[in-house]
Amino acid sequence: MSNQPSMAFDIDERFSQVQYLDVDADQAGQRIDNYLVARLKGVPRTHVYKLLRKGEVRVNKGRIRADYRLKAGDLVRLPPLKVAQKAPPKQLSQGLGRVLEKAILFENDGLLVANKPPGLAVHGGSGVDLGLIEALRQLRPDARYLELVHRLDRDTSGCIMVAKKRSYLRHLQQSLRDKSAGRGGIVKVYQALALGSWPKRLGRVNAPLLKLEQSGGLERIVKVHPEGKASVTEFAVLQRYRDYTLLEARPITGRTHQIRVHAQLKQCPLAGDDKYGDDSANRALQKLGLKRHFLHASALEFVLPGESTATRVDAPLSDDLAALLRLIEAQKLPG
Repeated sequence: MSNQPSMAFDIDERFSQVQYLDVDADQAGQRIDNYLVARLKGVPRTHVYKLLRKGEVRVNKGRIRADYRLKAGDLVRLPPLKVAQKAPPKQLSQGLGRVLEKAILFENDGLLVANKPPGLAVHGGSGVDLGLIEALRQLRPDARYLELVHRLDRDTSGCIMVAKKRSYLRHLQQSLRDKSAGRGGIVKVYQALALGSWPKRLGRVNAPLLKLEQSGGLERIVKVHPEGKASVTEFAVLQRYRDYTLLEARPITGRTHQIRVHAQLKQCPLAGDDKYGDDSANRALQKLGLKRHFLHASALEFVLPGESTATRVDAPLSDDLAALLRLIEAQKLPG
């Protein structure tokens, strides 16, 4: 008999029997492989493809390929599966629940826009017990569908979109792709405090960005590189101070850390930025209460499905950033 300890885990009983799933209009157009991966949490994607190849997953009683796109009214058959039950997420605290309820800036039947608090990751994982999307799902237990439309860095506050219908997710993500391709789409507006004096008449930074991974994939670093992806940010000066410049930034493309790296490229890194900023300046700012980079998603403009006019949602500056600006305006910072 082996002395090796057995690996015990609970089986998710929801998948222990054959299931028949009806595809509704909101799910139509989705590839069957992506549809299955989203529903079979804990099942490796490779196993999903194996089920499709062997014909164990069927649509309308027939075998289908992984790239089959579902239609409204399709009937999907799932075979019995042994799926490890995931540990329940950390329970949402009453305090965070109240904060998030007050943070919802816009909501209709297909979308909500929240003013994400600083320090809250958009989703759990990699040492994060509870992210924004998991918290919202607990806050709205009756919501059938809640998915992030886009992302914000953990320490960036402000407007973030969460789709309540898949049709809204498809529409808004296509709008984001259109924006990156220069075809209009969603307008993202940020406020950023940069170190130093932003160059006069510099309204646009066009520099390709390459994303690299460090520390075994646990840390992302982005740098300007000719082999990177095309990246464009529009900047406008909102206010000049003695040692800082308050900027409005509008990313045309949606690359990781784009605003932060483009500001660094022009020798005006963001205040408090521990990855692309100035360590000495950051230490001084920490003593004045700034514990993160000064970047806030202040507004979003988007056209909703079936509408022709744009909706604009504005997020007030978070308390920590507003407090720092008051100190600067009072000229209490050292020169």
